[in-house]
Amino acid sequence: MQRIGVFVCHCGTNIAATVDVQAVAEALKHEPGVVYAADYQYMCSEAGQNLVRKAIKEHNLTGAVVCSCSPRMHEATFRKAAQAEGLNSYMVEIANIREQCSWIHKDKAIATEKAIALGKAAVAKVHLNTPLTPGESPVTKRALVIGGGIAGIQTALDIADAGFEVDIVEKQPTIGGKMTQIDKTFPTLDCAACILTPKMVDCAQNDKITIYSYSEVAEVKGFVGNFTVKIKRKARYVDETKCTGCGICTEKCPTKKVPNEFNLGLNNRTAVYIPFAQAVPKVATIDPNNCLMLKSGKCGICAKFCGTNAIDYKQQDTYIEQQYGAIVVATGFNPIDISKYDEYAYSQSKDVVTSLELERLMNAAGPTGGTLLRPSDGKHPHTLVFVQCVGSRDTSCRGGKEYCSKICCMYTAKHAMLIREKYPDTDVYVFYIDVRTPGKNFDEFYRRAVEQYGVHYIKGMVGKVVPQSDGTLSVQASDLISNEQIHINADMVVLAAAIEPDKTARPLATMLTASMDTNDFFTEAHPKLRPVESPTAGVFLSGVCQGPKDIPETVAQAGAAASKVIGLLVKDKLTCNPCVATSNEMMCNGCSSCEKVCPYGAITYIDKEFKMPNRTIAVRRVAQVNAAVCQGCGACTVACPSGAMDLKGFSNSQIMAEVDAVCR
Repeated sequence: MQRIGVFVCHCGTNIAATVDVQAVAEALKHEPGVVYAADYQYMCSEAGQNLVRKAIKEHNLTGAVVCSCSPRMHEATFRKAAQAEGLNSYMVEIANIREQCSWIHKDKAIATEKAIALGKAAVAKVHLNTPLTPGESPVTKRALVIGGGIAGIQTALDIADAGFEVDIVEKQPTIGGKMTQIDKTFPTLDCAACILTPKMVDCAQNDKITIYSYSEVAEVKGFVGNFTVKIKRKARYVDETKCTGCGICTEKCPTKKVPNEFNLGLNNRTAVYIPFAQAVPKVATIDPNNCLMLKSGKCGICAKFCGTNAIDYKQQDTYIEQQYGAIVVATGFNPIDISKYDEYAYSQSKDVVTSLELERLMNAAGPTGGTLLRPSDGKHPHTLVFVQCVGSRDTSCRGGKEYCSKICCMYTAKHAMLIREKYPDTDVYVFYIDVRTPGKNFDEFYRRAVEQYGVHYIKGMVGKVVPQSDGTLSVQASDLISNEQIHINADMVVLAAAIEPDKTARPLATMLTASMDTNDFFTEAHPKLRPVESPTAGVFLSGVCQGPKDIPETVAQAGAAASKVIGLLVKDKLTCNPCVATSNEMMCNGCSSCEKVCPYGAITYIDKEFKMPNRTIAVRRVAQVNAAVCQGCGACTVACPSGAMDLKGFSNSQIMAEVDAVCR
C-alpha cells in the first residue's frame, strides 16, 4: 500500500497568480494512496525541501509528488531531498504546473482544473513506480573539441591546462577560424593576429593537445564519459611529418589561378598552398580539384622541388577511432549567402563587398597589402556606404535571419573609424535600422566614430544600389529622421551580412543527438542556469554555434565550457541513469526493429534457449539491452511491434495510468 505525499508550490506568483494552489492541494489530498498534502510559497527553497523531508519522516511516505516547475529545473533537487530521508529518489514525481499550466493559461478556473489533472496523473504514476538503483560507468579522461576557431582553441587550452588530454578536429587545413581573417578587434582595435597567433602556437606546442586539421567527425557513438568517435582525416597529399612549411612547392606550382578561399576569392592561389603565413600546422595542402598531377597525371613539379620528399600523390583519406569522456562543439559561423539581396548589386559590381571581404582588403596580409583599393580598378575610394542588417532581423522569405547578428553594428563602427583614420579624405556613410552597442565600452566606441571621426550615421534603409557607367555606385536610400530620400554616388558599398551557424552544425547535431533551434544554433540545456551544456549529457557548447556573440563573449563561454568538461573528467565514475530499456524475452519476436532505431547501439540480439511445457527446448532470437550504454530515450519502446520493450520509470503501464488519471 502506497503512502504518497503531495507538495504544491506557489513559485511566488508564477503559479499562484493563475492556479489556486490551495484548491490543488485539497483536491489531490483525496486521491487514493495520498496521506499528506500541503502547499508552500517556494518549495525548492531550503525551507520547502525541509518540509518535504519532514513529511517523509513523520508520515512514513513511500512516494512523493511535487507540483511545481519543469522537472528539468528541480527534479534532481527534490530527489536529493527525498533520498536524504531514506526514500528512493525514483519514487518522486514532478507535476509541471508552471510551464505546462500557469504560464500558458489566463483563466484561473481552467488552469486550476488542469493543475489538478496533472497532479492526479503524477499520483497515478507513483502508484506504479518501483525503487530504481543507478549503476556506475567509468570516465575516459580525454576530451574532443570539434572546431578549431578561437572558441575551440581557448576551450582546448583550458582543458589541457587542467592536465587532461584533448583533441581538436578542424575541417580546414589550419586552426584559427574566422578570427584569422580579421584585421583589428573592437573595441580596443587590437591586432587580431597578435592575439590569436600565440594561442594557435600554444595549441601546437602543448603536449596535452593533438590537432587533427583538415579532418571531420564521421561518426559518434556512446554516452557521457564513454564516447567513441570516428575521425576522417582527409588526404592532403603531403606528409605532415616531413613538410617543413618552407613554401617552395607553392612558388613552383604552375597552377596559379585558383580562387583563394582565405581571401574570399579576392585574389588567387596555387593548387598547392598554405592558407596564410601563421598557419598552424604550417603544412602545405594540395587541392585535388585543381592539381594537374592528381587530375591528369601530368606535372609533379612540386614533388621535384620538395627537399624533404613530403609530397605523396597516392595519399588516401584515413580514419582513426578514439575514446572521449566529453565532447565540446565549437563549429563557429559563416556570413549568409547574400545573393538573394541583389538590390544591393553584390553580383553586379566588384565594388560591392561584404564586411568580411573588407577585412581582407584592409589587412596587411590581404590581397592588397593593407591598402584600401577598389576591387574593380585598384583605385582609392573616396566615398563608402555601409549598409547594416543585410539579412539580419529579416522576416521576408529570402533566406534572411529573424535574429540580430549582434556583432555587425560594432564591426561597422570599427571599419568606419579605421578608414577615416587612415584616409581622412574619405567620406563614410552608415545606413542603419538601430545601433546596438550592449557591451562594455561599446557605446563609447560608437560615439567616437560619430563625434571624433566624423562618420555619417543615417537612420534609414538603402533601397537600391545601381552601378553607373563611370564606375561609381548610385545608392538610393531613405533618411527616416528627416523623412527625405537620399542619393549618394559611392565608390564602394559594404554590406554587413548576417551570420549563421556553420553548415556542418546540423549533421553534427544528428550524430551527437543534440538539440538545435529553428536557426540551426545548438540549444543549451537551460538558457540561464546551464548555458554551455547541451541537453545531451557530456556534450558542451562553445562560441557562436550556440548563438551570435563577439570575441570576448566567445572566449568567456569557451572557458565556461572547459570548466564543465574538467568537472566531468576529474571523476573516475559517473552515476548511470537507471531509467533504461528492458526486454520481455517471452514477448520478443527477434524482429530487430528496436536495434535499428537505438541511437546509442545499446541493443543486441542473442539466441536463447527456452524450456517448453513438454520438456523440449526451443531456441529463439531475443533482444538484449546493455544498461550501461542505454540512455533511456524510449525510441525502442515505440518501435517494438510486439510490446516486448519497456522503459524502467516510464513503462507503458505507468504512462497509461497517467493518461487514465487525466481523462477521468
